[in-house]
Amino acid sequence: MQNFMDLSGKIAIVTGCDTGLGQGMAVGLAKAGCDIAGVNIVEPSETKDMIEGLGRKFLDIRANLMKTDDIPSIVDKTVSEYGRIDILVNNAGIIRREDAINFSEADWDDVMNINIKSVFFLSQAVAKQFVAQNEGGKIVNIASMLSFQGGIRVPSYTASKSAVMGVTRLLANEWAKHGINVNAIAPGYMATNNTAALRADEARNAEILGRIPAGRWGLPSDLEGPVVFLSSEASSYINGYTIAVDGGWLAR
Repeated sequence: MQNFMDLSGKIAIVTGCDTGLGQGMAVGLAKAGCDIAGVNIVEPSETKDMIEGLGRKFLDIRANLMKTDDIPSIVDKTVSEYGRIDILVNNAGIIRREDAINFSEADWDDVMNINIKSVFFLSQAVAKQFVAQNEGGKIVNIASMLSFQGGIRVPSYTASKSAVMGVTRLLANEWAKHGINVNAIAPGYMATNNTAALRADEARNAEILGRIPAGRWGLPSDLEGPVVFLSSEASSYINGYTIAVDGGWLAR
C-alpha cells in the first residue's frame, strides 16, 4: 500500500507556495519523493530551503498569475529543468472583501483572473504536456468552503471558488481518457497569514471554533496527506471530485 503513495521521481508544479497552504502541500509532495517547480510572485526562500533540506530539488519560477502571459514559460522552464511534468497543484489565489452592493469591477476582475482564469489556462497548458508525454498526469485544484457555501462580503472569491469546483468536473470529464485525473481540495478554516485577523478577533475565533467538530483551526500540514493522495496512484480512479479538508465544518 505504501508504494501507492510513493511519488519518487515525480515532478510537481505548485503555484503560490511561498507560505501557507501552498508551502505545506509542496513540502508534503517533496516528502513523498517529488521534485518541485514553485511558481510565485516573490522569492520562496523558506520553501526552497525546506524542500532542499528533504533532499529534493526546487526550481524557483517567478510569474504573475493575474494574467496568462507567463503560463507558457512556466511549462517550458519546468520541462527544460526536469524533462517532464507529472503533477500540477493550482494553489495561487487572492481574496478581496467588500459588501456586494459596493464591490468594484477591479476587485472582481483581479480575483477571477488569478483564482479561475489562470487555473484553467495553466491546467490546459500542463494537460497538453501530459498528452505529449502519453503517461497521464495529476491536476489538483484548490477550492474552498465557499465552493459549497455563499459567504458574505467576498462575491468574486465565492464565484471563483464555485467555478473551480465546476471546472474541476469539466476537465475530469474531458481528460480522463488521457489518463489525467483532475480533482480538488477544499480547505476549511486554516491557520495561515490570510486568517490572522480572524484568529485575533476573540469573538469571531470562538464562533468559528464552535462550529468545527475537530475543535481547532487547520494547519498547512493537514493538506500534506490529501495532496499526496490525489497526486498518487492511490487515487487513480477518482475523477472530478472535491475533497473537503475542514475538520468537519461542512458536516455540521
